[in-house]
Amino acid sequence: MTTALLHLRAVQLGISVGDLDLLTIGMINDMFAELSNDREGSYAQLATQEDFDRFARG
Repeated sequence: MTTALLHLRAVQLGISVGDLDLLTIGMINDMFAELSNDREGSYAQLATQEDFDRFARG
């Protein structure tokens, strides 16, 4: 990731220059990925408690 792209992502996320000292490049990438996921709309299928229970049992 270039410095320019990092700054662009920070601006798109509304992160101030002062806040950049508190964040890593990975954190900014993760936040941008989540923002992109949120814009896609709702998921076609959401997990239920039964799905989580079945996953935990292995």
